[in-house]
Amino acid sequence: MPITVERVDFVPVASRDRARSKRFYTETLGLPLERDTPTGFEVRAGQVTLGVWEPERMGLPFEPNHNGISLRVPDVAEARATLERDGVEFTGETIDTGVCHMAFLHDPDGNTIMLHRRYAPV
Repeated sequence: MPITVERVDFVPVASRDRARSKRFYTETLGLPLERDTPTGFEVRAGQVTLGVWEPERMGLPFEPNHNGISLRVPDVAEARATLERDGVEFTGETIDTGVCHMAFLHDPDGNTIMLHRRYAPV
């Protein structure tokens, strides 16, 4: 029997330095701060909350997410250029799949972030 899911409350993002991560997500990426939490903070990324936390403070191992969080942006090239001007380094060139554009970067803890925009009709 399937479960009933009402919504996604948040996507966890592991960090080793709460203050550094907060600057990156709120200042560099410009995501609005929703609230501070006992173990980190939450920011709004479109319709999803990212819950940034320090697992080692709770006795859990730190492991960055290499699968990535995809952030839909209006224009990947423009968003990439803006972040590069702010000193953010990207992994490789922007990819054009024939359906979408993707550009990959990492937050200060090594979590993968993808800037993404689908341009082909669904």
